[in-house]
Amino acid sequence: MPGYIAHKEDIQKRLLRIEGQARGLQKMVESERYCIDILTQVKSMKAALDRVALLLLDDHVEHCVADAVKSGDGAEKLRELSQAIGRFVEG
Repeated sequence: MPGYIAHKEDIQKRLLRIEGQARGLQKMVESERYCIDILTQVKSMKAALDRVALLLLDDHVEHCVADAVKSGDGAEKLRELSQAIGRFVEG
């Protein structure tokens, strides 16, 4: 069972809002809105995605990594976590 299961509904709601933001961005471009207005909405969408990613990372640490460490097999999960954080930070 994934570590985020307790927050699954919240994550799904956030992703639906992000999906709506993406459609809004498409409409803004279609209607030839001002560049800065579009960029502002892109930043908002990126921030929303970052919040989802941080929630998933937090749940991964609290469940998957913690469980692996408790069972004595945490090295691989810690390496996996480090790589995931690296990908997240690189953007």
